Amino acid sequence: MMVHRAARRVARQVVVAAAAGALGASSATLSADSPGSDACPPSAAAVGFSDALDRTSVGGVKIGGLSDLAYDPRTEEYVSVQDRSSDGPARLVFFRFPAAPQATRTLTLHQPDGAPYGLGTFDGEGVAVLPNGDYLVSSETQPSIVIFDRKGRQRGTLEIPARFRIIPNGQGVINGSLEALAVSPDGTFAYAMTGRSLTGDEPARGEGVLRRVLVYRSMPGGGYALARQIGYRVDHGNRVVAVAAYGEGRLLVMESAYDAVKGNSIRLYAVHGVDTASDVSAVRNLSDAPPGAVVGKMLVADLVRCPAMHATSPCPQINPLMDNYEGLQVDMSQGRRRARLHLISDDGFSATQITRVLTLTADLP
Repeated sequence: MMVHRAARRVARQVVVAAAAGALGASSATLSADSPGSDACPPSAAAVGFSDALDRTSVGGVKIGGLSDLAYDPRTEEYVSVQDRSSDGPARLVFFRFPAAPQATRTLTLHQPDGAPYGLGTFDGEGVAVLPNGDYLVSSETQPSIVIFDRKGRQRGTLEIPARFRIIPNGQGVINGSLEALAVSPDGTFAYAMTGRSLTGDEPARGEGVLRRVLVYRSMPGGGYALARQIGYRVDHGNRVVAVAAYGEGRLLVMESAYDAVKGNSIRLYAVHGVDTASDVSAVRNLSDAPPGAVVGKMLVADLVRCPAMHATSPCPQINPLMDNYEGLQVDMSQGRRRARLHLISDDGFSATQITRVLTLTADLP
């Protein structure tokens, strides 16, 4: 089995290298609307993928269960948080070179008394890197949003409204609380999104499709203060798994769904005007709020429609490129609206899932 996995990783890295080389040769003309392109409609294109992190380890720590994705410019590493660590404390996992990723290190997250956070005290879901180098990490357990320094020591927390606590103490649901976390490019704002609806936001009948976004503003003396809440509507059957901020008041939201027969589906939506949207903090039930209380969204990519790029999957998938993607990072260095997107999947430490890094390009509105 180990020989088979190694061979599979090498083969997929070859595919990624070929795709990355092709992009470098024709990046100026790559378009999701071009015939024969690697289109992920309506406005993204596939660059490549790698399973090089799958079933690997670094420093004796198994790589897996990775959620969210951010970039640390100080060390030129990508960072993910280990979602429900299977056999140890809560950790951040770092790697370089997303086209052929190599894990570099892990960082254990510690409570104020110095004890490491563990499975019963922390369920990491979102991670972001603050302008001063600190790490902002969200956990579903409480829920909480915690600031850690570069050595993994807790420095502070962000305010979470009481109604976001997990039932019966609040209206949050297990595995659907603060799933997504992002910081604006200039560090002024931080955003945290619920994966599923609060019970108080569900309609009397039917599915709850409205989510809340906690918007925080940086304070002159340091830290972030809760400024407002805004409403967001998911497609029916979807949940929010990741969010990235790519401009002033602009977010890229990743929605996900799973079907035992069809497999995973992922859609990326752009949202504008986040910092001027209606404040819904005082709205008791978003299902009763007027349409203008919820921000609009624009589809950027439907990943099921991406090319498979010779990917394989250990479980049923309409598109074998799909897996349980739970991390999203946006790189705007290519231009004002031209972005390179990196996604990472959470294998859940399961034999039927893969730790996969997928790279796209997109024209973000």
